[in-house]
Amino acid sequence: MLSRATGRSGPPRRASARAASTARTSRRRSAGRTTLLAASSAEPAGKAGLAFDPEAAVAHLRRVDPVLGCFIDRVGPLGLETSTVLSPFQAFLEAIVYQQLNGRAAAAIFARVQQAFGSGPDGEIRPFDLVRAPDEELRALGLSRPKIAAIRDLAEHALAERIPPLARLRKMSDEAIIERLTRVRGIGRWTVEMFLIFRLGRPDVLAVDDYGLRKGFARLYGRPDLPGRREFAAAGEIWRPFRTAASWYLWRANELLK
Repeated sequence: MLSRATGRSGPPRRASARAASTARTSRRRSAGRTTLLAASSAEPAGKAGLAFDPEAAVAHLRRVDPVLGCFIDRVGPLGLETSTVLSPFQAFLEAIVYQQLNGRAAAAIFARVQQAFGSGPDGEIRPFDLVRAPDEELRALGLSRPKIAAIRDLAEHALAERIPPLARLRKMSDEAIIERLTRVRGIGRWTVEMFLIFRLGRPDVLAVDDYGLRKGFARLYGRPDLPGRREFAAAGEIWRPFRTAASWYLWRANELLK
């Protein structure tokens, strides 16, 4: 699991009941992002497994954004680390299981899935075993019908080699990875963006749908309300090409500036 200095995510709060429900759903989703948000150790290549120099990223953010620079002085060096354990299939399988659940409940369900289907010393789950498992068996592990459908689709994509291996993903652009992986049922842009940050260590990812990022932005810059997605994306242009590092500090701002 990842080192957890990352905040929470989900949509902004609004007055309407529909928006409030959406916010609660996304908060449950973010509580389950353990697989993508924390790592047991750093990758051997690079600093903390990142595909960029964190010191160069911090220096850039200090130079272009004095407000963020002052917050960096308070927080200290970039603490982002990437996961070393999970294959793309395993990472997205766990992400699907965790969706819309709190972390403890999702962890219990995923542990049962691993116990039932994991093989080898690392507990890797094979797509073929999930495809051939009857619905009743998967339901008994605590998986809902929509999640079973998403997991089967993920497994079928893996068996058809439509989920690129990690080595190939490292050579693909961010948008190409997002386009490829969001074809899988149950995997949206936000989930892939978390994979880009916390598995591939990409330097310039800004997940504009992330509640924690937008809330951290509002708190850091003294705003009474959350920025809209387009406004947030436009504000983040100044941080290029290190929007991933800026995101880490915004998650920290959401935690610390309450």
